[in-house]
Amino acid sequence: MVAITDHNSIAGALEFQAQAPTRFLVGEEIKTLDGELLALFLKKEIPMGLSVPETIARIREQGGLVGVSHPLDRVRCEAMGRENLERFYQSLDFIEVLNARTVFSKDNDEARNLASLWGLPGSAGSDAHAPFEVGRAYVELSPFEDPATFLHSLHQGTIGGRVSSPLVHFVSTYAKRRRRLGAL
Repeated sequence: MVAITDHNSIAGALEFQAQAPTRFLVGEEIKTLDGELLALFLKKEIPMGLSVPETIARIREQGGLVGVSHPLDRVRCEAMGRENLERFYQSLDFIEVLNARTVFSKDNDEARNLASLWGLPGSAGSDAHAPFEVGRAYVELSPFEDPATFLHSLHQGTIGGRVSSPLVHFVSTYAKRRRRLGAL
């Protein structure tokens, strides 16, 4: 199963899930006032720009799970950072401990250490912005039926994959510039 967590949107995830319901999990990477959160098992989109507690409350209203993507990535301004992660970790279900686009491996390692310290399961994400990046980082899970059994499987899951070359960031930069130029 693939969790699709587009930035501030569930539209693409819903399209994929409609085509193959047992193969895709609807999620969203949500920009909050204090960094990005990951939400899984969503039915409705969560708006960006809310506080972390308000965003978490809206995810929970849907029965969704809450995690943090690339929490300690020092290159990304949208990363939550250690201070905010320490403020909110008790409200989280999981922490991404392997993000394929994180440039400095120590940032992933530190996220893994904190997840372990706090007893939270680790997740992994390709953070794919291009088709060739899908599956770079993953978690092998036992079958699950719902958010509760997903979390149980995640606790026992095996993280795999590898970090992408830092050159993949040029793909994203090119795509952003191309979109901007197309909008002119």
